[in-house]
Amino acid sequence: MTSATLHSDATRQQADAWRRQTSLRRFYTALGVGLLLVAMFATMWFADEANAGHFFDRLPHILDFLSWLIPKDWNDVWRALFDIASPSDKGTQEFNFPLGRVYVWGGFYIPEYFELMLTTVNVALVSTFIGFVFAVPFSFIGARNLTPSPALRLVVKRFMELLRAFPEIVIAGLFAAIVSIGPVAAIIAIGLHSIGALGKLFYEINENIDMRPEEGLRAVGANWFERVRFADLPQVLPNFMSYTLLRIEINVRISTIMGAVGGGGGIGEELKLAISRGFGAKTLALVLLLFITIILVDQFSAWLRRKLVGEQAFLMSA
Repeated sequence: MTSATLHSDATRQQADAWRRQTSLRRFYTALGVGLLLVAMFATMWFADEANAGHFFDRLPHILDFLSWLIPKDWNDVWRALFDIASPSDKGTQEFNFPLGRVYVWGGFYIPEYFELMLTTVNVALVSTFIGFVFAVPFSFIGARNLTPSPALRLVVKRFMELLRAFPEIVIAGLFAAIVSIGPVAAIIAIGLHSIGALGKLFYEINENIDMRPEEGLRAVGANWFERVRFADLPQVLPNFMSYTLLRIEINVRISTIMGAVGGGGGIGEELKLAISRGFGAKTLALVLLLFITIILVDQFSAWLRRKLVGEQAFLMSA
């Protein structure tokens, strides 16, 4: 048998294998799409049953909220954002924008929504800081290649899994009975969840470090804390900071949702009130401020991550 024949047979086998793989991929894709459609229609049927058969009747009216969301005067959006008096004010709370001014000194004031946005960002920053402080030591204990005790490693990993298992709103509800509803409960809830989330990311980073510096320090008699401090932490700290900055972005969104759903204060709670009362200008002002804030946080954290981990590593992770 000549080499040309062998090459032809190998090529034919590769082509047959590729066709089988392609057919199998198409089959699984079609199966997945079919299951997704079944699940979607089953969900819609359940929603229709739960709403006494009115779900499909009301479906064409899903965008009716735009009728009250669009203000008669678009300038009222900016007036609501900066607490400027509106010509539409007839003594009602809807257009009495200066009512929420937060006076700092004399006639100088901070617009109400900016102050609420600062509260939301502060909740995100403090909770992320709590998560980072506890996640770092937990990650070194939970890493398979660095743990000082296998039994302690299992305890720490199970604990972090427990923190990730409960949504923030559930944790906030548990602590609301102790510290009452507000930013403190939101900070505790988001902070605990951040410990679990960051801890998992961190210990996975730790399990992929270069062990040669660790082994070198071990050879000269360094203890566990010294090895972590001088051999392991310098390798992983840039990635730790990168994930922490990413977590800040996530926590800004979560703290907004916590305010809207769980009464965690900040801009989320005010947004919920504006929507429930049908205040279109205030709702748009809050959404605009939230949108701009998230963009600024995203851009700043991306810039800082680029500085910490380097341009090439940042582009690979983007």
